[in-house]
Amino acid sequence: MLLAILTISLMAGFFGLVLGYAAIRFKVEGNPVVDQIDALLPQTQCGQCTYPGCRPYAEAIANGEAPINQCPPGGQATIQALADLLDVEVLELNAEHGEHNDIPLVAIIDEQFCIGCTLCIQACPVDAILGSAKHMHTVIADECTGCELCVAPCPVDCIDMVPIRQTIDDWKWTTPDILKLEPAGEH
Repeated sequence: MLLAILTISLMAGFFGLVLGYAAIRFKVEGNPVVDQIDALLPQTQCGQCTYPGCRPYAEAIANGEAPINQCPPGGQATIQALADLLDVEVLELNAEHGEHNDIPLVAIIDEQFCIGCTLCIQACPVDAILGSAKHMHTVIADECTGCELCVAPCPVDCIDMVPIRQTIDDWKWTTPDILKLEPAGEH
């Protein structure tokens, strides 16, 4: 009887150690679906989807609180990728949140007319605008995501959205829609 109790106690201790090790070793941080959704979003943090950034929007999609068609910077390609990932119906981009531009844009401030009101600085979700009160402002072009959120608050209408000039560093050859490859030997 004592041997049976000792054997069961040793087995319980051994399995407890194995389960404790497995819980630490194979611990899952966060929700992997949220991570996958967040990886597909454009990371502009623009807030056009009504969420303060891409991660909160990804969490809302994963929880079923938001549809997949609220991201103008991502456009239809992102909606298609999200639909494929989540195995849901592909929706059209919700025009209520903005429209997608195929050509990336950057904000340009006409510094001659800037009055230094700081409203554009407050509206920029990525801190791409430099300046201080009652002094002219300027945009850090490399940081600007082209979300257009700085345009509406400007009282003197001195902010324009212009296409980013392509250089040899960022130019990409467009891929044909359909690639027709002939098998070797057939001509």
